[in-house]
Amino acid sequence: MRHAPHQGTALQERLDVILTTAAFDQAVSLLFLDDGVFQLKKHQQPEMFELKDTLAIFRVLELYDINDLYVEIESLDERGLQTTDLALPVKTVLRNQVAHLTRQFERVC
Repeated sequence: MRHAPHQGTALQERLDVILTTAAFDQAVSLLFLDDGVFQLKKHQQPEMFELKDTLAIFRVLELYDINDLYVEIESLDERGLQTTDLALPVKTVLRNQVAHLTRQFERVC
């Protein structure tokens, strides 16, 4: 997840794929990089702009056994955020560890 929330329908479509994949008993983990870290930021107010609350969808990931949410530390730092600014618990990973992390998965989208 690299893009900020509420920039068109891309995030909603990606979440639909993620939930569908998880519903078929596939293990799913998510990695948030760059502006994608804003997707988990607390106190979003998308309704002010008549947008869908995608953070609410992230909150139900646990129901689909999606429990591993990774956030790149440098992406947080570059945007003035800390893990305490995020609405969900995450695991942090350094930028130089991202390639190693992704190699642990069968499929990366």
